Amino acid sequence: MSSTRMIKANGIELCVREQGEGALVLLCHGWPELSYSWRHQIPALAAAGYRVVAPDMRGFGGSQAPAEIGAYSIFDIVGDMVALVGALGAQDAVIIGHDWGAPVAWHAALFRPALFKAVAGLSVPPPFRGRARPLDMLRAGGIETFYWQYFQAPGVAEAELERDIALTMRTMLARGFSDPQSLFVTPDKGFLGEVDPDLPLPAWLSADDLAYFVDAYRASGFRGGLNWYRNIDRNWELTAPWQDAQIRQPSLFIAGGEDAVVTGLIGAKRVQDMERVLPDLRRKLIVAGAGHWIQQERPDEVNAALIAFLREVAPQS
Repeated sequence: MSSTRMIKANGIELCVREQGEGALVLLCHGWPELSYSWRHQIPALAAAGYRVVAPDMRGFGGSQAPAEIGAYSIFDIVGDMVALVGALGAQDAVIIGHDWGAPVAWHAALFRPALFKAVAGLSVPPPFRGRARPLDMLRAGGIETFYWQYFQAPGVAEAELERDIALTMRTMLARGFSDPQSLFVTPDKGFLGEVDPDLPLPAWLSADDLAYFVDAYRASGFRGGLNWYRNIDRNWELTAPWQDAQIRQPSLFIAGGEDAVVTGLIGAKRVQDMERVLPDLRRKLIVAGAGHWIQQERPDEVNAALIAFLREVAPQS
């Protein structure tokens, strides 16, 4: 059974779930999620012989949410994970991330290869740093309605998403992102677009699960997580020294075959070409029929792939 506690790391307090003994495995969630999103992985990886720690990431859930937008750069968030390893008394860790947590994991492995000895990313391929700021590239391509752009103005997305948090979370989790058009904002309809208050929950999401997310976001609001998006261009600037760098540690990639993040034009190309960034990619698992919330939707397949990977890169003593 996992337990939760607060840990000071990198100048803030993080709320973490933890279970098990052995080599340290960090699980980094994405947006709009929580450490609870790893509820199926934590006990499974612990039972396989690992010390599993899943924080509510900076700005989410029970963890602190600094007020300044600039406090959510990739340096700050990776810094949290580096400090967390130290606070846990470990010498190194395997880091695994989903959605926004995947770029955190990829960059942690890129920035601190001796500390993060292996890395797995779910749903978001490794970083391909472009030749210009991402938001500038969108505009140059004639794109004005991508959700990254909608999230930039402080208060706009917060107002929409916090108007009815229960409806927001039901819509995002139950509908998912199988349609690439769901990543674009329809004028006057916001990010959520047409919402159905009676949208049935998928089999993988119980009413109690949904209630957990709703209660957490009623307490925290959405600003902390949205501030991650408001650092997208700044992250591009900060990572200039790693242009064309490779992540040489053992790596794993998992995604759903129906996830618009990896099936769209850009995402599909990044999945196809990821060996350029990951020369020691051990496996690229695309789970047929699964969507974006892969570790919640298909826990058995995800757990099996993660445990097999961990046994390769962090064998039990």
